[in-house]
Amino acid sequence: MAALPHIQFAPDLLLRAQGIQVVFFDVDGVLTDGGLLFSESGETLKRFNTLDGHGLKLLQKAGITPVIITGRDSQALRVRLQALGVVHAHFGTEDKRPAAEQTLKALGLDWSQAAAMGDDWPDLPVMRRAALACAPANAHVEVLGAAQHVTRVPGGHGAVRELCDLLLVASGRYADLLGTYTQ
Repeated sequence: MAALPHIQFAPDLLLRAQGIQVVFFDVDGVLTDGGLLFSESGETLKRFNTLDGHGLKLLQKAGITPVIITGRDSQALRVRLQALGVVHAHFGTEDKRPAAEQTLKALGLDWSQAAAMGDDWPDLPVMRRAALACAPANAHVEVLGAAQHVTRVPGGHGAVRELCDLLLVASGRYADLLGTYTQ
């Protein structure tokens, strides 16, 4: 007998999340805690959360496309995205809206099918157009004000996974995917 999921979201939030087919994610402050570490040679080091990584894999299994749009570029990020199978990414992109629009066009989708998660001002143009805007708990106050959902945890500490779980529940895929691990 399969266990019932323990996760719950407000009904109005689940309604807003229905029909989402693509999610735009920032990196620093969302997939990471926002801190930047540099090695002696100047290489950027980043810390990623495994819960977030598994959430991105689950999104893909459910047919929801994760897209990375980040103002920075690093080998660490590229290695992590490759390991997760994330194929849609824009690196070194300060003006994020055109990158998002390009991806929507390539996927044959529109803003009504998009969610976005960001933590600072450069993320606002994408968040304000998406059907569902989310922010990690440690986001800038202006971004928190633009979000329909603020995660319980900060970026780099499972915030992305919380959004992934929300989208999986709203899509009706959460229980089935969970069941593959509880049998």
